[in-house]
Amino acid sequence: MLATMLDKRPLLRAGAWCAMMLSLGACSGKDDAGGRGRGAPEVGYVTVTMQAVPVTTQLGGRTVAFETSEVRPQVNGLIRRRLFTEGSLVRAGQPLYQIDPSLYQAAVDQASANLASARASAQAAEEKAKRFEPLAKMQAVAQQDYTDALAQARVARAAVAQNAAALDTARINLRFTTLSAPISGRIGRSLATPGALVSASQAEPLALIQQTDPLYVDMQQSSAELTRLRQALASGGTQPGSTTVRLKLEDGSDYGFTGTVQFSDITVSEATGTVTLRARFPNPQGLLLPGMFVTALFDQAINPAAILVPQTALQRDFDGSAFVYLVGKDNKAARRKVTAERTVGANWVVTDGLKPGEKVITQGLGNLKQGAAIKPVPANSPQRVGAPAGKGAAGAEKGK
Repeated sequence: MLATMLDKRPLLRAGAWCAMMLSLGACSGKDDAGGRGRGAPEVGYVTVTMQAVPVTTQLGGRTVAFETSEVRPQVNGLIRRRLFTEGSLVRAGQPLYQIDPSLYQAAVDQASANLASARASAQAAEEKAKRFEPLAKMQAVAQQDYTDALAQARVARAAVAQNAAALDTARINLRFTTLSAPISGRIGRSLATPGALVSASQAEPLALIQQTDPLYVDMQQSSAELTRLRQALASGGTQPGSTTVRLKLEDGSDYGFTGTVQFSDITVSEATGTVTLRARFPNPQGLLLPGMFVTALFDQAINPAAILVPQTALQRDFDGSAFVYLVGKDNKAARRKVTAERTVGANWVVTDGLKPGEKVITQGLGNLKQGAAIKPVPANSPQRVGAPAGKGAAGAEKGK
């Protein structure tokens, strides 16, 4: 029996070898059929073109009152009354405080009496000079007496002018006992109460008035960014943008009114290296208050030759560099590195790496590789999905 088995070993080996070869042939045939069934994958593409794209600048800023005025006393005295409501709107010239006017009224009365006395003395001196004039011509009085009379008349007229000026000063001081609003705006809390002693030389104001409609927004921009922008404008590669400014409030909501850039400061802050840009905004509802932090957005320039690529087409490598896939020669995928630093809406702004007319693949990027065969169709075209290879073969056999 052992001899019989030894005689059959070559036959068993030949049978195993034939079975293995038939199995490999069957697998190879299945793969070939599957490969022929799948074919090149369809991908959607867009043809890129150059177009004008605004260069939107986003800057942080602070709101600043359009006009600010400190209410300060210009005379010394005790405050008798406060004539306004804290936090209310006041008009220019509206009385705000009343300082005790007693001493200043007395000064006005004294200056008025001194002026009346000076006028009387001046009238007497002028009459005396008039009487001496004909007598001096007839040499009835000495010429020196007539000269002295004229001098006394002139001194008397000067005294009248001095006393008139003193009366004006006294009246001005009396008027300063009523503190009026220098500008129209909203007044804050009062820092002095009735009975408080105030002086013209004190450091603290009595109140603060701010005009908040319209209102300024001061934005800070890096001097390096501003220099690059000016160089781009000078070279002609960038066009001037719009002066219209939009605002985002601290909670992220949009402010309902747009503003206008007024000017750019002519000096750079040594502490921060920034330049201040000022914009003016209407504030009819009083929503903006001085000192608020806001975010300003405006189209500082326009790039006339920008290329936009849908965000779905741009991918990032491990090192953060951007790349896209293009429809290359012979309908093969070509990977291309690009430079894209900002977005506009749903698109990336590509500044380097693409040319107008090139086809950028935006759909079917899942398993795409460099050099892979593709079937390009315009983006958003209906995609033809074929039946699996097995079912297709079965259908073909059934048709026969």
